[in-house]
Amino acid sequence: MAFLEIPPPKIHAICTIRRVYPIVFLPPSSRLQLSVGQASTPKARAFSSLSRHFKSMESSQPPLSSSHLDPTSNSDSGDKLGPHLTVTQKEQLKVESQVADIYRCLVGVPLHRQSLVLELRREKHIEYLTKGLNQLGHTFQVLDAKFASSSLAQFDPHTNCIVQYHDLNALILLCFSRPWLCYWILHSYSLLGEAVDSELEGRVVDFLSRCQDKEGGYAGGPGQMPHLATTYAAVNTLVTLGTESALSSINRKGMHNFLLSMKESLGGFRMHQLGEIDARSCYCAISVASLLNILDAELVRGVGEYIASCQTYEGGIGGEPHSEAHGGYTFCGLAAMILIDEVEKLDLPCLINWVASRQGIELGFQGRANKLVDGCYSFWQGAALALTQKLAPLAKEVSEEQSSIRATRDYSDLGIEFMRRCNQTGPLFHHLALQQYIILCSQILEGGFRDKPDKYRDYYHTCYCLSGLSICQYSCMRDGDLRPSTSDVLGPYSNLLEQVHPLYNVVLDKFYTAHKFFSRSSF
Repeated sequence: MAFLEIPPPKIHAICTIRRVYPIVFLPPSSRLQLSVGQASTPKARAFSSLSRHFKSMESSQPPLSSSHLDPTSNSDSGDKLGPHLTVTQKEQLKVESQVADIYRCLVGVPLHRQSLVLELRREKHIEYLTKGLNQLGHTFQVLDAKFASSSLAQFDPHTNCIVQYHDLNALILLCFSRPWLCYWILHSYSLLGEAVDSELEGRVVDFLSRCQDKEGGYAGGPGQMPHLATTYAAVNTLVTLGTESALSSINRKGMHNFLLSMKESLGGFRMHQLGEIDARSCYCAISVASLLNILDAELVRGVGEYIASCQTYEGGIGGEPHSEAHGGYTFCGLAAMILIDEVEKLDLPCLINWVASRQGIELGFQGRANKLVDGCYSFWQGAALALTQKLAPLAKEVSEEQSSIRATRDYSDLGIEFMRRCNQTGPLFHHLALQQYIILCSQILEGGFRDKPDKYRDYYHTCYCLSGLSICQYSCMRDGDLRPSTSDVLGPYSNLLEQVHPLYNVVLDKFYTAHKFFSRSSF
């Protein structure tokens, strides 16, 4: 599928609402040709030109004069923008300009060369992830780009401890995020169709076993307090590994007890002992219980009412009642409601409208209204809309008879049943446009993904950009389709990733393996 052309960004004095422009062709006068340089092959020339363009962007001046961006400038000077731009407005204009420059450099390029530039740099991503896996297996150190490249911490490989650090935030991230690092890297690896060797798998299983509390649940590191977020990351990691040793290492009975201990009387869950209660904790608890086949009425009780109370007047879901709608919480709330079969308690049309409106001129998603585009929301927002594709119009009342049936229902097969449903509609977002943002703006040519242009690559964004890319590629699948059509995959068909289960964000085949394993016996 070829590159999509969009208009240059328009300058607005007030950026109070998200601007969504149609994808149209640029006028001939504004088209820029891609210089092929002196590289030896068409593929090398295309990537060389794009790489030079990215580097030149870093040192280039913004397209607006300083008076345009200076809130103290005099409005009598004829400045159409007006004298007062907020920091957010300035940043929005800067991002729009950077993204438009990236897109315009490819306009008018022959179709065969567009396909080369739109290629997912699979080998480079595997190289980047493999480097992280090797370091992860030895020290489980933080692999965030800014942290790792600046040598903020040094490790003693014998004690697996920091012996020197220069940044408190990096230290905190290291100490409490190691199961997340396992998940981000291994899930990315799995999406690319790669498998880890048995030695590294054994190290990961051993490490996560040491993070598992004897009473149930997983902590961010050995000897720490169990936490729902790292429990979710650890379980998804072990499901992604998918071996007998990985899956059997999970203490399901202890996990059920831990989840019950986090349960609150009003229906929600605490993230940890005396911790916060929000839509994210509800999703982590319900997702883990569903994957492990330990979800029951006791865990489900009151969750639907709590999440419904978090839906805002905007349509999205906030972290807690009366909070601002947020893309991450919206996905968490919606996915949890589907897993407990209570999605009719949400105002779905309003939710869909809010999420779809978060895709803007950059072609990617923002997480909240009036925020900048971010590659990670390719999954959080894209998956939320992908979930709603399988939901029939559900704005209907549930009868007392249906409620009594639900009180005794078996939740073990809801993840399977959901994937058997046909899509009730086509994509509710521009799936090709989102692929374009991920590949051209978030992808790093040397491997890995980032938030947006001018940002660093890291494993978090690599995980969720690849997850979002998979969501896009499979969003047009119809009943009976075995693979997406070539028209639904931007760039060469070799860009196609493994399919994710949108409720759990694990590769679909890995989910089926885990479901079969945990269905063999009760906990």
